Amino acid sequence: MAENPVKMVNENDLKELKEMMKMIVDADPDQYHNEFSLKRYLRAFKTVDEAFKAILKTNKWRIDYQVNSLKIDSPEIDRNLKSNKAKVLRHRDMTGRPVIYIPAKNHNANNRDIDELTKFIVYCLEDACKRCFEEVIDNLCIVFDLKDFGMACMDYQLIKNLIWLLSRHYPERLGVCLIINSPALFSGCWAVIKGWLDENTTSKVKFVSSEEELCKYLIPDILPTDV
Repeated sequence: MAENPVKMVNENDLKELKEMMKMIVDADPDQYHNEFSLKRYLRAFKTVDEAFKAILKTNKWRIDYQVNSLKIDSPEIDRNLKSNKAKVLRHRDMTGRPVIYIPAKNHNANNRDIDELTKFIVYCLEDACKRCFEEVIDNLCIVFDLKDFGMACMDYQLIKNLIWLLSRHYPERLGVCLIINSPALFSGCWAVIKGWLDENTTSKVKFVSSEEELCKYLIPDILPTDV
């Protein structure tokens, strides 16, 4: 199934951005931005200058936020993994995307450290991105499972942080966002969240109401049942 086909970038723009990147090689020692990354920034930020500015901001953010130090054995990562706040699944969706699975019932907006939880989300994004076969597909599938969802699970600040991360530092990484087992009371929450999204991102959010529909995106059996 063709979902969100990748937009082509202008080859001259890509060539120009590559030349500009040579000026900051020392600021990108781990070569985080390969050709696929440059194309994503060009698609997201439209012009060479804006893409380059965004890359500079991402480089600074990655250093300041110490992204490379977020490891599976880091205390804040270990705590959230053990609490089943989210996980990157071993299996992929139907188009080969890595899958980040987020069970809402394990989250309480009134009992969390927003900074720690945001770092955990960054860890999950990093882990999933590293699993991409970029030559084939370089974006992700995020699944929000709203089974047993209650209003205490609704964390608007965390959602804002995720949107900001995806738009500023992981541009064009979201391939599809599946919302499953959505209760009626979530409709009011979605009305708020939708207002924060641009049209392109909104088109990637799919409410899935049946197992048959879910099978269009992934094999249901890959989703955890023990979280």
